[in-house]
Amino acid sequence: MLVVLTRPNYPTHLITPPLGLGYLSSYLKSKKIETQIIDGLNLGLSNRELAARCQQAEVVGISILSFYLLAAADLVKRLKKMGKIVVIGGPQVTALPTLSLKMTGADYAVVGEGELALAALVKALKKARSRTKIWRRPFIKNLSDLPFPDWLQIDPRNYQKAPHGGVVKNFPVAPIMTTRGCSYECHFCASPKLWQRQIRYRQPAEVIKEVKYLVKDFGVKEIHIEDDNFTLKKEHVEDFCRRLIREKIRISWATPNGIRADKVDLPLLRLMKKAGCYFVAFGIESGSEEILAAMAKHSNLQSIKKAVSLAHQVGLITQGFFIFGLPGETEQTITKTINFAKSLPLDKAQFLYLDVIPGSQLWQDLKFARLVNWNLDSFHQVSWQPPTVDKLVLAQAQSRAFREFFLRPRQLLMMLKLIKPSQWKYVIKRIRDFDILNLKLKT
Repeated sequence: MLVVLTRPNYPTHLITPPLGLGYLSSYLKSKKIETQIIDGLNLGLSNRELAARCQQAEVVGISILSFYLLAAADLVKRLKKMGKIVVIGGPQVTALPTLSLKMTGADYAVVGEGELALAALVKALKKARSRTKIWRRPFIKNLSDLPFPDWLQIDPRNYQKAPHGGVVKNFPVAPIMTTRGCSYECHFCASPKLWQRQIRYRQPAEVIKEVKYLVKDFGVKEIHIEDDNFTLKKEHVEDFCRRLIREKIRISWATPNGIRADKVDLPLLRLMKKAGCYFVAFGIESGSEEILAAMAKHSNLQSIKKAVSLAHQVGLITQGFFIFGLPGETEQTITKTINFAKSLPLDKAQFLYLDVIPGSQLWQDLKFARLVNWNLDSFHQVSWQPPTVDKLVLAQAQSRAFREFFLRPRQLLMMLKLIKPSQWKYVIKRIRDFDILNLKLKT
């Protein structure tokens, strides 16, 4: 039985090897199940083209984010017309399994961590169709029991130069995860529901083994750690760094998914830099203490400023993530957030609108199931307006923040230094999509 694992093409600035599909593929293979990964996003395939490539499959598994739920539903429809058994999974499906099945018309849903559940489902399907529509299994206790992702099918050398973080030091780049989950409860994030506020660790020795494999067999020159909370346990990071140094693995690495400001100190940042880290991102979210507290961020502006300053002092490139439109947002807090970003020694910043995602506490608090517009481009459009801020003020906040932050000498020089010629088309797309030049509101 051939199982094709895929994701559809959708508008994004981030095109990297899909670790989730890679892990599913390698685990299924370890259970003697044949797999093929077809990455519609990286290949730039239309749903018609993607469905055509699934011709030989008996089962097609689709990973779904809420952002492209409708595109996934269209793909499911095409595959069903071809007589395929369609399984859906991913964050959207884990948060809203019944609704996702209804909206897409898929046969089955895999909820939560997918390896064990999908393998059990495929095993059952070899015998007959299952009456159980939603499949889930307990979390894997020991992550080191999992094989490495199926890197042969998600070869980093074959991916577009559109990495997490926008610009990088070296290509090819491979994403890796050293942990799964996060123990925090940020109200705008779906992680508490997806991972039940648990965090599990891979053994650093095994992570290093994977890094060496990527370097030796795929020519990887840079690693991006995509953990939700890489620095939560200091000893874990220290062990990883010391092994990189001891084994003389010459590779650049970064944490573009963000680390917590309150979980780093000067010795740790120095060790990370010595081990090859050159770039760290921080989830800052807002310049308002009140908003941070209301969102259960469990962080404060003083600890954020200290962490960013220490990272800058060590010589790391720094980036901050910020969200406009959180509950309590006003014109004044928008200005405070922009000014706070500019006051920090940040080299880069990402300003996004609040995306009220399924599984988050805000989805429940705002009763967003009644308000959601699945057609909305929530990366660039306001999906929810707090009653405390004017609609136009919020709509202009993102482009205003990008202009005020980046159109300064140090930031411009840093970006020009980092951007490689082969990346300019992706950078220009970002400038256009985020309306950094403020052209949309003038036309």
